[in-house]
Order: sequence, then structure tokens, then C-alpha cells
Amino acid sequence: MLKNYFRVALRNLLKYKGYAFINIAGLATGMGVTILIGLWVHDELTFDQTHDHYDRIVQVMERVTNNGETESWPSFPAVMAEEIRSRFGSDFKHVLQSSWTSNHILTAGDKKFSKRGNFFEPGILDMLSVKMLKGTQHALKDPHSIVLSASLAREYFGDSDPINQLMRIDNKEDVRVTGVFQDFPANSSFKEIKYILPWALYLIANPWAEKMDDPWGNNFTQVFAELAPQADLNAVSHKIHNVKFDRVSARERQSNPQVFLHPMSRWHLYSEFKNGVTTGGGIQFVWLFGIIGAFVLTLACINFMNLSTARSEKRAKEVGIRKSVGSHRGQLISQFFCESILITLLSFVVSLLLVYGALPAFNSVAGKELSLPLVSPVFWIAGLGFSLITGFIAGSYPALYLSSFQPVKVLKGTFRAGRFASLPRKILVVLQFSVSVVLIIGTVIVFRQIEFARSRPIGYDRDGLINIFTTVPDLHIHFDAVRNELKSAGAIEEMTEAGSPTTAVWISNGGFDWKGKNPEQTVNFPNNYVTYEFGKTVGWTFKEGRDFSREHATDSLAFVINEAAAKFLGFKNPVGETLIWNERPYTIIGVITDMLVESPYEPPRPSLFHISKEEGGVFIMKLNRSKNAKEALSKVEEVYRKYSPETPFEYRFVNEDYARKFGSEERVGKLASFFASLAVLISCLGIFALASFVAEQRTKEIGVRKVLGATVFRLWALLSIDFVVLVMISFVIASPVAYYFMQGWLSKYQFHTPIAWWIFACAGAGLLLITMLTVSYQSIKAARANPVNSLRSE
Repeated sequence: MLKNYFRVALRNLLKYKGYAFINIAGLATGMGVTILIGLWVHDELTFDQTHDHYDRIVQVMERVTNNGETESWPSFPAVMAEEIRSRFGSDFKHVLQSSWTSNHILTAGDKKFSKRGNFFEPGILDMLSVKMLKGTQHALKDPHSIVLSASLAREYFGDSDPINQLMRIDNKEDVRVTGVFQDFPANSSFKEIKYILPWALYLIANPWAEKMDDPWGNNFTQVFAELAPQADLNAVSHKIHNVKFDRVSARERQSNPQVFLHPMSRWHLYSEFKNGVTTGGGIQFVWLFGIIGAFVLTLACINFMNLSTARSEKRAKEVGIRKSVGSHRGQLISQFFCESILITLLSFVVSLLLVYGALPAFNSVAGKELSLPLVSPVFWIAGLGFSLITGFIAGSYPALYLSSFQPVKVLKGTFRAGRFASLPRKILVVLQFSVSVVLIIGTVIVFRQIEFARSRPIGYDRDGLINIFTTVPDLHIHFDAVRNELKSAGAIEEMTEAGSPTTAVWISNGGFDWKGKNPEQTVNFPNNYVTYEFGKTVGWTFKEGRDFSREHATDSLAFVINEAAAKFLGFKNPVGETLIWNERPYTIIGVITDMLVESPYEPPRPSLFHISKEEGGVFIMKLNRSKNAKEALSKVEEVYRKYSPETPFEYRFVNEDYARKFGSEERVGKLASFFASLAVLISCLGIFALASFVAEQRTKEIGVRKVLGATVFRLWALLSIDFVVLVMISFVIASPVAYYFMQGWLSKYQFHTPIAWWIFACAGAGLLLITMLTVSYQSIKAARANPVNSLRSE
């Protein structure tokens, strides 16, 4: 019997090829979107789970109160890990000090590249369950050792065995390769790490780290840990909360540093903190796209129902004959379910092809490395189960509806759908278009927010600015010679060295005092050290006072501050006022327009700039705009190699660095626009199905009207007006829903675009136009039909 059901189902598909194509295309699109979103959601939810001890690995963080706000950060003094080990060692299996993941120059033979890696204390390979391809878990015991990722080992040594090969780090320290590990997966928090160096080597290369007057006064490292098997996360977190407070100076205690443990399971999806409490993060996008996926699949199922019931009269006689020869309703229901399951299984196969073709573009937009797990039995079981469930959902209404026809009425030709028979289909179409309107409005508002942030004044001139990051002192030592040579050659307009780039804050300091300051208040300001040429290089704008100048010897003890700092300090006339920092008086000589350094969606923080002779590590150059950029960069590279021949020349345009700040929102916008387009496409198929159904139901009415003189235009308007009403109802339902959700999304940004009325009007008008174009095909086709054919039986 089951075989016969599928045979009849296949015969129907082949007989009505157009119907089958639309049905399969709609379901395949919906299923393809759901599979893509499912792969993405699975990747997000399993982030970091490749580490065996995922449930016990934590990052040590602290809450501090500065500038009147509670902040959370993961930066600690270099003695923090040892302090926790010595006082609470029984609660942990590992407590490991780490540097920040950063670029270092690795040299092996004639190959020199700048690559990202970390310095870790021994035990990291075991804690992260790193899979060693060569070497052992103890490969980092020697201070002058290095373990490489498999991809980096191939890049440097090809097919040769890298073990015991010598490499040089930052042209300073020689190290020996003692291991090769399998690259961290793309959904790991450590995915950028291409090599691991011993923490002992960091202390050798940076002796100042162990020679500070106050080892608790400088936060520049991270601490990762693995809890002991019997330890409770919350209990241990509470136990260690005063570990730093007990050690820091009385001045730093005013900020009330409270240490806590942030579990690996929350690093990726719960990474945002506000007032010291987790407020969310990536989990919001998981819910968002998960809901979108469910809606898109629902839209595809609705189309299946509408297309099936739109053909009701064509199947009515079949149902009547089957019932008259003894078929029970249950058998008819089974027949229609077999048809829906067959269509769903075919759609699943097509959806896999669609997903396979779309994955490269999807990965590019989503910033992922997803692939179809075709060799995984779990994937096939889930996929087939998903197809069967979809088939049952999509086929339930058509099966119950078509099997309910009465054979006497059908075979006598008196069968007509009831007055409200089309109501369920209309409700489903309204639901389809409501979802589409919400997605369209949401997409427009996301892109409007991005453009709003991009249009904010940034307080400096990005054009022609490049950053050169270096970990070697060559350019610092020869700064004046490099600057003079490049300016003489006309390659640059100006050049400066700084402790932080113009698009990030690398350094912040506390310990400031000034006239009128509340003695109980703790502060922490971004405090960038720069050379005298910084302002001329970046083109900052002064509101009051003047720039740094070599002609003023006292500028070595001076600050230039931004508007936010002037407001925070409370000075009516800040120029000439004094700030005490590290017990030394600094004079404020100028106030600049706020520079947008960090998030383009948040207000600038109170920031300071001062002159320093320390090695900055960031060289900012303003290329000569009267010259071709390629020629200017060629000259910069020539001079760079002259003074730093052992390091690769690498640079980044500030414009590109600034553009990366919009990456997350742009990904959301592009993905939302992609899903919105598919939702509209699927909804148009639904409208097409309903138009087909209406035209079929009103064939004789149209014939009569044509005989009585109705024009094609009048008939088109008659058949189309119902769909205009449906779109308007959808718009009325969707608009407040879209406003509510987008207002909530925008509220997380302190600076955000207003929600303009024209966004809703354009979305509604655009959807109405698309609907009319979709409906017009069936409406005009029905209006142009020969009435003789439809009235012959009369």
C-alpha cells in the first residue's frame, strides 16, 4: 500500500511539473535557509567545546569602580597567577599567566613573517587539551622553546621536520621548535594563536616586568585557570574575590577591585558586561537568527499548504472517485501525507545542493568556516528527521482538508468551497507578509544605524593615515632620521610615534588628582603617550589652547586633553590648570575636539595625551596626498628596510582599521537582508499560490463578467483588490512589532539613529509593488482567458 501511495505521488508530481517545481523550490529554499542557520547556531553554541575541560576552564577577571562606573576587565599584574596558586591552589588544577595575543616577528632562515601568538606558563597545552602532532605536552619547559601550529610549521619548514629547528623572535631571542600542535578550530577563543612561547621567555625579553617598584601597580597580563574536579565555580569565585584587594596600595583600593571567574562556556556568547554584570553578547544573535530560521521554514510550509489547497478542485474528483470505490478517509490522509513527505525529501536533497553552493558566500558574510558534515551520521539522522517533521507539518492541513470532500457533491459537480474556506489561507499569507515586513524594516534600520555611526565626526583626519606596528626598537631609535628622510623624499606629510593607535586604547592610567576632585572618587583615563608631531599627523582640532611644541621645554610635563576630559574634570577654563599624576604636576596646555577612538556607537571617554620618550610600538604616518599612494608607500618601505632590515614591512590604513569597528553590525545587516529577501521570495510564492486558487475558484464568474462587457483592467482590479487588503493588514500588524523590536535593539547604543516613518512607508509600498507584480500574472491570465471555455458546461 505504501509503495502505491508513493507511486501515485510521483505520478502527480510528473503530471503537474509547474506545481511541483514551485513547491519543491519554495520548500528547498526554506529548508536551505534553516540548514544554514542551524549550522551557524550549532557553531556558536559549541564554541570552545573542542577543549576537553571546557566546563572547568575559566578566565580570571575583576570588577573595578572608576569614573563613577563599574567596569569589568581581564587585565592583571604579572604576579596575579602566583598569588592565586599560593593561596587557593587546592581549588585549581592549573592557574596560568598569559600575555595578550599579539603579533611578533618570527624568523627562520630567510623567512620572516609577523604572526600572532601568546606567551603562556607551562601547563597550557594540557589545560587546553592541545592535540600535539609532534612533541609532547611538556614541550614548553625550556624557556627558549616554541611550539608551532601545523599551518605555521608548514609555512616555515614545508615538508621538513620542524623539531629542533631554530627560530628568532623579534630579532632578539633564539628559540628551538619543540612541538607542533593541531591548529585551534575556527570556533575556539584561541583560534588566532599560531604559536605558543614560554612565559619565562617573556620575562627574559621584558626584564622590566620583574623590576617594577610596585609589582601590583601595572595590569598588563591575563590569567586563565582550570578548576579542580571537585571545585564549585561560584564558591571558588566568591573565595578569591578579595585576592587583589588585599595586595594593592591604599589608593588602588578606592576602586574596590573584586576578582571573579568567568567560565569558558560564557566567553563567546555572554561577553558583554555593564556595571560589572553580564548583559549578553552573541547569544542575542543566536536567538535572533534561530527565530528567523524557524519563521522562514514556517513560510515555506505555509506555501506548501496554499499550493496544495489551491489545487483542491483539480483533486476533488480524484478524492470523490476514491471514496466512492471504498477508500477510507484515513487512506486518503496517508496518500496526501506520502505526497508531502516525498516533496519534502526531494526538497531536502535540493536544499543540500543550495547550501553547498551558498556556503562560501555565507561564510564570507558571517565570518565563519562552516561546512556540511556529510560524513556525520548524526547530521543525516537529524536531516531526515527534520524532513519528515517538515513533511508532516506542511502536509497536515492539505491532507485533512482534501480528504474531507464529500464524494456525492464532488461527482455531481456541485462541490464548491465554503464561504470561509479561503480564510485560513488568507491568514497564513498575512502571517507570511507580516514576517517579511518585519525583516525588511529591521534590515533597513540596521544599515541606517551603521551609516549613522559612520557619519559621526571622528575628530581627526583618517585620509592617508597608516599604522605601522612593530615589536622591535629600530624605528624608535632612528625616529628623527626616518622622519626627516621620508619628509625630504616627499613620501609623507608628517609622522609620529604613539603608545596606542588612533583607533584603539592600549594604555589607561589611574592615580590622577586635581583641584576640586572628590577624594573618594577613583578615575581611570585613556592616557596615550605621543611624540610632538602627533597632532600634525592625525589632524586633531583644538577647541582651546595649543598643540605640543619642541620650542616649549615644559611640554614634557604637559597634557593635551579632549572635550570629554575637560567636562569630567569640571574646569571652566581648563587651559593652564594642573593635573597631578604619579605625584608630579602636569599642566593642561590644550583641549581638542573629541576623537572617536573606541566604539563609534558610544561617547568618547575622557582622554589625555602626553609627551614621552618611551618606545611606543605604533608609528602613524600621513602619506603625502599630492603623490600616488603606491609610490609613497614604496618609498616608506625603502626607508623602513634601510633602518630595520631584519623585520617585514607591514602597514594598515587607519580607514580600514576604523571600518572594522562596524564588522559585527554589518554582518547582522547583510545576513538580515539575505534572509529578508528569501522571506519575500517565499511569500511571493505564497501569494502566487493564493492568486492561482482565487483564479481557479472564480473562473466562471470571470467568464460571465467578460460576456457582460468587463474589460481586462476591471477584471485585473477585481482579482487584485483582495491581495492589496491582505498586504495592508500585514503592514498594520508588522509595523508596531518591528518598531518594538528595533527600538529595543537600538536602545543598547547610546548614539543611535531615529526610527523614521518613511522606513515603514517604503517597506509597505515596496512589498505592495512586489505583491501586485506577483499577482498580476495570474490575474491577467485569468482575465484574458476565453469565456467560452469556462461557460461551455453552462
